[in-house]
Amino acid sequence: MSETNLTVAGAPTGSSGGQYLVFMLNGETFAIDILQIREIIEYGSLTEVPMTPPTVRGVINLRGAVVPVIDLSARFGRARSTVGRRSCIVIVEVEGGGGAQRQTLGVLVDGVSEVLEIGGAEIEPAPSFGARIRTDFIAGMARVGGRFIVVLDVGRVFSVDEIATFATLAEGGHATP
Repeated sequence: MSETNLTVAGAPTGSSGGQYLVFMLNGETFAIDILQIREIIEYGSLTEVPMTPPTVRGVINLRGAVVPVIDLSARFGRARSTVGRRSCIVIVEVEGGGGAQRQTLGVLVDGVSEVLEIGGAEIEPAPSFGARIRTDFIAGMARVGGRFIVVLDVGRVFSVDEIATFATLAEGGHATP
């Protein structure tokens, strides 16, 4: 997979519709608002950082910047992802807490499928039960072509506390488990 650059054009639109990057993780289909994505890179060499939580897979050098890579499967409380041929890292930008600057994170996924235009009417509220991940991580459920796609709320998946931990890692510090 070659590197694909996606420009962040503004603030996330939430579940009001727009373009979404669709990807696979553990056989399930998820989506992230394209406005929160900076680029997609192929899975390459990661540097593991001692004493980090299991959700932090390691760090990468992205054009001179140290970027923590999060194992989304582990973040959802499942086993760590097995890296395969289609595995890639989605580079996302999330808001820091209390007006802090945006934080850049890498997210390990099993494979990227497509960019879809999803209308606001096609996105339903997150279910209050039955989801395989925490419901506060879900911005909505998109019904596209007879299938459901879980639209993630990136700001909640990567909480303010975790963003602070990732920032510490990027500065060369150590996180506590």
